[in-house]
Amino acid sequence: MPISGLGVAKVLDSGHPNFKRGDLIWGLTGWEEYSLITVTESLFKIHNTDVPLSYYTGILGMPGMTAYVGFYEVCSPKKGEYVFISAASGAVGQLVGQFAKLLGCYVVGSAGSKEKVDLLKNKFGFDEAFNYKEEPDLSAALKRYLPEGIDIYFENVGGKMLDAVLVNMRINCRIAVCGMISQYSLERPEGVHNLMNLILKQARMEGFMVPNYYHKYPEFLNLVLPYIKEGKIVYVEDIAEGLESSPAALVGLFTGRNVGKQVVMVARE
Repeated sequence: MPISGLGVAKVLDSGHPNFKRGDLIWGLTGWEEYSLITVTESLFKIHNTDVPLSYYTGILGMPGMTAYVGFYEVCSPKKGEYVFISAASGAVGQLVGQFAKLLGCYVVGSAGSKEKVDLLKNKFGFDEAFNYKEEPDLSAALKRYLPEGIDIYFENVGGKMLDAVLVNMRINCRIAVCGMISQYSLERPEGVHNLMNLILKQARMEGFMVPNYYHKYPEFLNLVLPYIKEGKIVYVEDIAEGLESSPAALVGLFTGRNVGKQVVMVARE
């Protein structure tokens, strides 16, 4: 059974009334050169081709929608709030940070290398960023970079980082739980010890599944496409060439080898 994932493809033949030969689509496809797709509910036709098609695997696809939904719908942000994003240089985090800056928030991100930290500050416009691998005490690091505390935390990591955030929240903090990549490969997930602070700070921590919000996709495009074309939002991709590079690209996600959205280019046409 082939592995499936989100991709961009050209329709070669179709018996479906909504799709015709030559249409460009993004959605759930196989990790293969040609896919037979029988479930079309998760497919989106691409109408705007004046941006790189690879963007529809990232900023204009599911990761972009994840950033949009998690930040605007789950966190209900306000100008001037203090925002912290873990795994901030990844496909979702880099966009959340730029949304927050455009709204007028103070934004801090964490990442796993000096290169990624520099990217957050110099390319994505974060106010501050730090390498979590160089911080023996994550709670102290957050106090240093966000002395006023955290209003919004966009959670991509889990584990010790989540525990550190829980003791640095401001009153009415909102946490959008997008992912917990530090836990995925553990046989025994790490426990979280500071949940009592959700009560004391009257905070809200909420998980979400982006497919439940796909009806908002046109609204999302109306916001993001102009930002891209005006240069107000930038996006970084890490492109691996050829289907044969897929396994290494996937494994690299769990060691932080990629910089930006990991994309596998199966074919250029």
